[in-house]
Amino acid sequence: MAFRGPRVWLWRWRRNPLKRRSDTVEAWVVLGSWVLTVVCGVLAGWTAAGSVERSLARERVEWRPVAGRLTERAPGEAGAHSGERVWAEVGWTGPDGSAHTGQVRVVPGSAAGTTVTVWTDRRGRLVTEPATAAQARVRASLVGGLAGVTVAVLPCAGGRWLRGRLERRRLDGWAVEWAVFDAVRERPTG
Repeated sequence: MAFRGPRVWLWRWRRNPLKRRSDTVEAWVVLGSWVLTVVCGVLAGWTAAGSVERSLARERVEWRPVAGRLTERAPGEAGAHSGERVWAEVGWTGPDGSAHTGQVRVVPGSAAGTTVTVWTDRRGRLVTEPATAAQARVRASLVGGLAGVTVAVLPCAGGRWLRGRLERRRLDGWAVEWAVFDAVRERPTG
């Protein structure tokens, strides 16, 4: 491991007679890409989380529990494992008085005509039970975090790509300068 000396903060911004124009450009690229990474990631995450939370809050307001009745006996044996559920056909009446049917999960072996709670939207269509406020916060946080990280990758990757291009350009420039130096050095004198 090579000795590097004391770590100097903000070394890209210090005055130095050996500092090239490309070093200054690279410093601005690094700063810009990091600022964009943070700002874009935070804004995207915040926007996505807010959108998910508002959507789930709207579902809690609009979706309603309705009493439904099993149209036939549920498959399986009554008294099976307490947490086990099976799919069965359920009928319910929509808000406009129309009859609806659908599949929901119920206790195995439930008799036809057994009352079960189903969740419906404004039109009486079958939906899942809406997320609680706590569940909505967790979902919104997860979606917001994922969206923020995903969006933040773009400016970060763009900055890395641009720095790579600057490095290749700098190395090509050095190759040209070394070729000129070698040509001058090998020129016969006399």
